[in-house]
Amino acid sequence: MSVVACGGGGDGGGPASTAAITTVPGSLSSAVASSGAVPGPATTASVVPEGFGTVAGRVTAADGATCDVCLWLAETAVEQSRGLMGVTDLGGADGMVFHYLSPVTSQFWMRDTPMPLSIAFFAADGSFVSSTDMEPCLTGPDADCARYAPGGPYVNAVEVAQGGLDALLMVEGSRLDLLDTPCPLPG
Repeated sequence: MSVVACGGGGDGGGPASTAAITTVPGSLSSAVASSGAVPGPATTASVVPEGFGTVAGRVTAADGATCDVCLWLAETAVEQSRGLMGVTDLGGADGMVFHYLSPVTSQFWMRDTPMPLSIAFFAADGSFVSSTDMEPCLTGPDADCARYAPGGPYVNAVEVAQGGLDALLMVEGSRLDLLDTPCPLPG
């Protein structure tokens, strides 16, 4: 088994704060942590996710290669509704995971999301379900935004900068395990 050089904010974004990591009560596990990131000055060039915890994950490819990732965590309905809306920089994380307690087949959309994204869906056993690229939807009524459907039921959907799934091994035959360890962002 080999460890692939991957992760570290696949969006090429700027540095994130290394402020103290704190446990988020009642979340995925005791290891899910608040990023502690301190937002920088407001600019149109860099908007990072705010108000989300982080979680470490491990992706294992069909050949046994592994990739450790750090993901923003959206697990409440409010967090999942907001997702990466308005975000232009993943702030040092590899992406965002939408975690559900039981399998769902909900579709995703890119309403008010300026950053082109790729999404990978993973089943309850961690196995890869499907993936697709998603394009921003910034104007017009909600009805005009494309919907992106999974290939089947999933419990984790991971959004990354468009084109970044291969580098993170999130491809056919892979599996995703969310780990019980904190995930400090680089900085």
